[in-house]
Amino acid sequence: MKTAHDLVAAAKARIQEVTVADAEQAIREADVLLDVREADEYAAGHLPGAIHASRGMLEFKLSNSPELSSRDLKIVLYCKTSGRAALAACALRDMGYLQVQSISGGFDAWANAGKPVVKPTLPTFE
Repeated sequence: MKTAHDLVAAAKARIQEVTVADAEQAIREADVLLDVREADEYAAGHLPGAIHASRGMLEFKLSNSPELSSRDLKIVLYCKTSGRAALAACALRDMGYLQVQSISGGFDAWANAGKPVVKPTLPTFE
């Protein structure tokens, strides 16, 4: 029986990952930056310009969004540490998307490298 780790390892063998060092350029060249973490993770902080599409709803969101339907879109995606993103990249590839990249190490590697993160701000009442 395969484990989640086995599925992620198999997915990573099929996809293109970019290092955090190369991610900024990949993001600049991309049409879409997708955060496939859960909504609460995205709300706590995400990469600038990222669109939220949780892993569980990704295929449905892409299928129901005409602006995301072109299979020629350059897509970069990430999750917390890169496992869900690898699975998501495989799913997108299976859907016919041709230019999908995943950020190796995910959000955690990005943040640990001191890269910019958008965090929610609370209103001040002064």
